[in-house]
Amino acid sequence: MSHFNHTVAIQRVTDLIAIPGKSTQEGRVVQFLRDALKRAGVPDSQVAIDDANKRSSAGGEVGNLIVKLPGTKRGPRRLLMAHVDTVPLAVGAKPVRDGDLIKSADPNTALGGDDRSGAAVILNALLTILKHKLPHPPLTFFWPVQEEIGLLGARHVQPRALGNPKLCFNWDGGAAHAVAIGATGAYDIHIDVFGTPAHAGAHPEQGASAIAMASLAIADLATNGWHGLIVKGKHRGTSNIGIINGGDATNVVTSRVRLRAEARSHDPKFRVKIVNAFRESFTKAALQIRTDAGQPGRVDFQAEHKYESFRLAPTEPSVVTACKAIRSIGLEPETRVSNGGLDANWLTAHGLPTVTLGCGQSGIHTTDEVLHVPSYLQACEIALWLATTM
Repeated sequence: MSHFNHTVAIQRVTDLIAIPGKSTQEGRVVQFLRDALKRAGVPDSQVAIDDANKRSSAGGEVGNLIVKLPGTKRGPRRLLMAHVDTVPLAVGAKPVRDGDLIKSADPNTALGGDDRSGAAVILNALLTILKHKLPHPPLTFFWPVQEEIGLLGARHVQPRALGNPKLCFNWDGGAAHAVAIGATGAYDIHIDVFGTPAHAGAHPEQGASAIAMASLAIADLATNGWHGLIVKGKHRGTSNIGIINGGDATNVVTSRVRLRAEARSHDPKFRVKIVNAFRESFTKAALQIRTDAGQPGRVDFQAEHKYESFRLAPTEPSVVTACKAIRSIGLEPETRVSNGGLDANWLTAHGLPTVTLGCGQSGIHTTDEVLHVPSYLQACEIALWLATTM
């Protein structure tokens, strides 16, 4: 598009990547965006920060940033969104350009292109529209917080605050031609295993090891195909025990172990089966390990529904429009379904069917993360098309 300034767009994403802002600590990022809006002349009446952080289980220093522009021409309202938080590994990233890539100069950090590139894509669309006075329908720009820790910003947004958009577009990982029309659902699993303490040298038989109980349960899950990639007939899912804490000393029979796990599947009923397999394995294992007096262990098991899976039809207006925008810049759209959660999970659950487009980041959540600049610029072109073309 003739109005699109590549140099400025690259500077915007570089500036955003350089700001620390892991989940719950996004205040500086939101302030950067607010300052840019103010300089562009967006009136305060069109800018809002909601109280999602106050309703989130994680707390946090700032809520979601929402900007609503009245249309200069008639048409259904459109929503453009991208989350502003990064994983902790991206804190301290120093972005540097290396040919077609932006990398972190510090080899010990992730880049944070996930999802500062998306945040920059929609900021660029908004500022380009204002600078060049481009005609546009009513628009909502939405920068949610706390995506990386369970889509909490999108979960706790009040849908009415978004202005009842009819076409909704989210930017996150992948190439610019990628269109995620669905994503998996997930449960968070919290498990506390309780045994009986004892002196491990003098009288270990008087104890019941919570570590032994947890080990039996994990072995049972792995042996029976309920941990990792799970395939049971036509049903598929994944699970992972990612955190284990317990024990203080080698001469004490450990009386408590805490575990954090997750279960994912596109099939809600099968996802519940995975959770139930975890519950049964840990409950059974706690009964297998006993003190010499016959006292077994016990388990406190809690499963929290993080987000529901969804899949949009190819005929969904947001899908059709996104594919049309991608073709407008000479790319062929490729629809896919994500095995990770997206803010689009919650937007769709709120009654706002949302497609997710790529904006060039890869190797996310690792120190190998890079942002492919040509893909990022293509995403900027697509976003501007979606915001202005009827």
